[in-house]
Amino acid sequence: QVQLVESGGGLVQAGGSLRLSCTTSGRTFSRYGMGWFRQAPGKEREFVAAISRSGGTTLYADSVKGRFIISKDNAKNTAYLQMNSLKPEDTAVYYCAVGHYYSAYSDSHKYDYWGQGTQVTVSS
Repeated sequence: QVQLVESGGGLVQAGGSLRLSCTTSGRTFSRYGMGWFRQAPGKEREFVAAISRSGGTTLYADSVKGRFIISKDNAKNTAYLQMNSLKPEDTAVYYCAVGHYYSAYSDSHKYDYWGQGTQVTVSS
């Protein structure tokens, strides 16, 4: 059984930083790419960032490029999302997901398993 557990969300002022973690179990973490998505109230889930299994390829949504950094530690079965210069429009529930394959994808349909989500709230 594959499980993903996100942590690190919370309330932060605009301009601040948070680091989200996603720890996985039940699947060989190092074989698959990982992704982060988010869903704000009343909006559809959207892509945030993705990383290939080796960490050599990363993708970012235009809205977070230059502010967020995705990484993964295969030894710890954990993926991270470092979020800097946060804006109120970053407020959402953030989800991590394990991909079908080894690469990085922005398409949510290419992810097999999802975490329960962690709330990030950015105040102005």
